Amino acid sequence: QVQLVESGGGLVQAGGSLRLSCSASGHGFSSYAMGWFRQAPGKEREFVAAIAWSGGLTNYADSVKGRFTISRDNAKNTVYLQMNSLKPEDTAVYYCAEGSTAQPMVDQYKYDYWGQGTQVTVSS
Repeated sequence: QVQLVESGGGLVQAGGSLRLSCSASGHGFSSYAMGWFRQAPGKEREFVAAIAWSGGLTNYADSVKGRFTISRDNAKNTVYLQMNSLKPEDTAVYYCAEGSTAQPMVDQYKYDYWGQGTQVTVSS
């Protein structure tokens, strides 16, 4: 059984930065893609970023390209999301997820395991 635990969320002013971490326990972390998703109040969960098993391929939502960077450390079973130039519209609960394949996917239904989420609030 895979368990994912996010950390690093908090309150930040617009233009600031946060770094989210997601630690994984259980088998297979280094074999699968990892993704970050977010859900704002009253909205559906949406894709943010994903990274392939090796870290060599990434995928980003248009809304975060150039501001967010996803990375992973397979030796530490951890995936990161560096968020810069944050905007109030980035406010949401952020979830990490482990994919069912090795390649970074946008479709949330291609992810098998999910963390409990961490709140990110960006004030204007």
